[in-house]
Amino acid sequence: MILRAALVCVLAATGAQACRVSPETQAIAGSMTQSGDQAAWYRDPTDIYGHGIMGNIPDALTLVVASPRSANSCGVFSVAAGDGHVFEDTAPRLVDVTGDGIPEVIAVRSSVTQGAQLVVYAEGPEDRLTVLAETPYIGRRNRWLAPAAWADLDGDGAVEIAFVDRPHLAKTLRIWRFSDGALTEVAAASGVTNHRIGDEIIHGGLRTCDGGPEMILASADWTEVLALRFDGREIKARRLGTNTPTAMQEAMNCSFP
Repeated sequence: MILRAALVCVLAATGAQACRVSPETQAIAGSMTQSGDQAAWYRDPTDIYGHGIMGNIPDALTLVVASPRSANSCGVFSVAAGDGHVFEDTAPRLVDVTGDGIPEVIAVRSSVTQGAQLVVYAEGPEDRLTVLAETPYIGRRNRWLAPAAWADLDGDGAVEIAFVDRPHLAKTLRIWRFSDGALTEVAAASGVTNHRIGDEIIHGGLRTCDGGPEMILASADWTEVLALRFDGREIKARRLGTNTPTAMQEAMNCSFP
């Protein structure tokens, strides 16, 4: 209900009263997120890829952002995944990557031949979202990545984006830093995961308890909950305890162990 009310405020601010189709009805269930005066979601479900690792969550053909900077009657920016591509993701993420006060959008886009990549989109001309930065494709069909964190992880003033590369296979955490208009990989650590095949959520995430930001992930075999920090040079992991059905969420709430 809070998100719905926020979206109404966003759309009203853009003059979207003239939009005949409610964006809320277009959104794939569970994909809508909101930050300040923006909301983002996926629409146009598709089965052209057929990887199916997110349970009942479908892939999407279109990414949409409601923003007061849009000039159209619906108050939205949008972008298609592109020929031979889908958005293979649970939900887009609104993050100010550039530091200009306007959130960009972090999404997982997959090629039907080359697998997944992480893409950062920005509001562009003519109410289109444009690619600001992207990582390389994993390089093979049916290979995916699961975002884990997006913040200034090491206190250097730049935003880092972390994801688990092939959480069901390679199980490798990779950290990319956005700087000078591009993403550069700055660290990696193996033996972790944040997603099981068929799960409709990405587990864990970023917490800030005592001593700075930590990424909460599972060990590769799901038996342990781990907290990982990036100091600008390397990733350091520590064991929090045995994994249970509630342990990762408790860790995110700074109440585990």
